[in-house]
Amino acid sequence: MRTLQTTHRFQKVGECLYRYSSNGVYYARFESAGKEIRRSLRTTDRTSAQRALAWLKQEREQVDPTQGKLTLAELCDRYLATIQHQSLATIERKSLIVRRLKSHWPTGRLAQVAKIKPSQVDLWLALVARRAKHFGSASRNHHIACVKEIFDGAARDKVIPQSPASHLRGSKRDKPIRRTPTFDEFKAIVQNIRSQKFNGHDAEESADFVEFLGLAGLGKAEAAALKQSDIDWEREKITTFRHKTKFGFAIPIYPQLKPLLLRRRRDHAPNERVFRIDNAKKAIANACRRLNFPQYTHLSFRRMFITRAIERGVDVKVIAEWQGHKDGGKLILDTYSHVNRAHSHRMAQLMTDGLPAMNVIPLTTAGIYS
Repeated sequence: MRTLQTTHRFQKVGECLYRYSSNGVYYARFESAGKEIRRSLRTTDRTSAQRALAWLKQEREQVDPTQGKLTLAELCDRYLATIQHQSLATIERKSLIVRRLKSHWPTGRLAQVAKIKPSQVDLWLALVARRAKHFGSASRNHHIACVKEIFDGAARDKVIPQSPASHLRGSKRDKPIRRTPTFDEFKAIVQNIRSQKFNGHDAEESADFVEFLGLAGLGKAEAAALKQSDIDWEREKITTFRHKTKFGFAIPIYPQLKPLLLRRRRDHAPNERVFRIDNAKKAIANACRRLNFPQYTHLSFRRMFITRAIERGVDVKVIAEWQGHKDGGKLILDTYSHVNRAHSHRMAQLMTDGLPAMNVIPLTTAGIYS
């Protein structure tokens, strides 16, 4: 009795496209950078197979075959060398994340970058979250941003066609309402600092520095960098530079701020700093402790300035300009929504069927055309 044997074979059905006779699955076969590529296209539909083949060819063109054996550890070291110009705190944070990449990666630090899959990135994040003492939404977002930077760099260098971390999305962070000093508390803190005789440096210097933060609504970096030449007395404005956003902007010399600046005016020394200190951290902390206030920081006084401006009815867009924001007030509206609700309720009381009692200047025909 003869046994019938069926011969299964690959049939060429197009350029670089083959079909396996037994199951009808299509395969790709082509040469890339001197290397023959054979890959199942995982479909029995010819149209889908042709699309997959075109995508595969394009993917191979985006990869440098000489870097195919680059390991995760080598990629991490390459990344660390590119961030040394950043701030010390940023370098420390990213270095910690890189150490966790090397030590917690599911397939080990010697895994080839070209073989890393998105699921491994997800597993790594889960392992870090499980082993870290504190891993809230802020930490998770830092890890996601760092690992995306690392693999985006690999994609730019053509180590891989695309990043296996591109699917990651950051966690939405809560927006806590931080304690903000009242204007009376601010004045008490300034006075308390000024009354001290010994605080590491001149108490008047520390008090003036803190007073400037609250009356100008600027941060400590802007205050520390301010020079006499930055104050334009003729136009009554101050030109400053927001170090965080690398953006220059100008603010008016507010009436509440003018007496302080006049005390520190030095026309004969335009390049001299207005303040001789870079911060008043210890002075603020000690004053808050002596007054039994919450532990306010430099940033607390800028929040106080913005809160007070909103409560006094200053237009949010104008406040945003005073803060060097380019978003027309969106950040302030989002951050200070708890203040805006009270302000909105107060403004709503002006919407009557008659004229408001105040803040209205009646116009007459004679007044318009005279």
